[in-house]
Amino acid sequence: MSDHRPNFFIIGAPKCGTTSLAKWLSDHPQVYMSPVKEPHYFNRDHHYRNIPEEDAYVRLFDGVTDAHWAVGEASVFYLFSDVAVPEIEAAVSGARYIVMIRNPVEMAHSLHEQQLVAGNEHIEDFETAWEKSDRRLQRKDVTFWCREPKLLAYTEVCKLGKQIERLYETVPEERVHVIVFDDLEENASREYQKTLQFLNLDKYNRTDFSAHNTAKERTSQWLRRVVKGVNAVKQSLGLYRLGTGIMDQLDKLNTNYRSRPPLSPRVRQDVARYFEDDVRRLSGVLDRDLTHWVNTQGP
Repeated sequence: MSDHRPNFFIIGAPKCGTTSLAKWLSDHPQVYMSPVKEPHYFNRDHHYRNIPEEDAYVRLFDGVTDAHWAVGEASVFYLFSDVAVPEIEAAVSGARYIVMIRNPVEMAHSLHEQQLVAGNEHIEDFETAWEKSDRRLQRKDVTFWCREPKLLAYTEVCKLGKQIERLYETVPEERVHVIVFDDLEENASREYQKTLQFLNLDKYNRTDFSAHNTAKERTSQWLRRVVKGVNAVKQSLGLYRLGTGIMDQLDKLNTNYRSRPPLSPRVRQDVARYFEDDVRRLSGVLDRDLTHWVNTQGP
């Protein structure tokens, strides 16, 4: 790693506001964020690694200057990975970790939609995809276009209690900052300033807290697969996506932003019941009662 190695990592979780936070932090004059979001360099146990080569990863931080006190990157599956955090700990002394969490029922539903948009998921009905989680862990019921089947195991990817408990077994709590999505929605400015304090940065008078990476769908899955295939070839040649090009423009034209259809009460209840134990586990780890997320008994 170069002298300009990252010293903080937004390690997850997916669909919990990480894209927005990375953008807000990147505008701070003392922060340098990787120009590629989600390089996923350290999760060596996944096939989903956008930048697997060390030289290419190091080059992401060529733009760091002495003005940048905090140098970071955001890879949302580091938290889920079995090896990413230990790999980071071995490579970076005193690294700080930002973890963003939300109601796992909402997270699973949103992640399914995101995987559809990304072209990794092919089952449009959430309930059907949810029920196939165990088979995805066995690399079954996926298409050629799926880069990492285990990321479609929504039952496991969204077990945040298990993942944060494991994180604290490796990293001392003072180097971990957890942001609850509910708090971010309630007062984004407050949570942003708390994050700056965690990173030992000066206060920054930011007023725009627009959300990024909101709900969307692809108009054409065929066009999405063409873009995905071209980008895969570029990656194999070491031509990483550091800027926008014709493929990025096609992807944008093929994207339709919309509200997410709600889960049916029955499916919501089933998913909530599944996560009850893990949310109790999360509540214990964070010393904060979050069980209302999966309350299936009503008010």
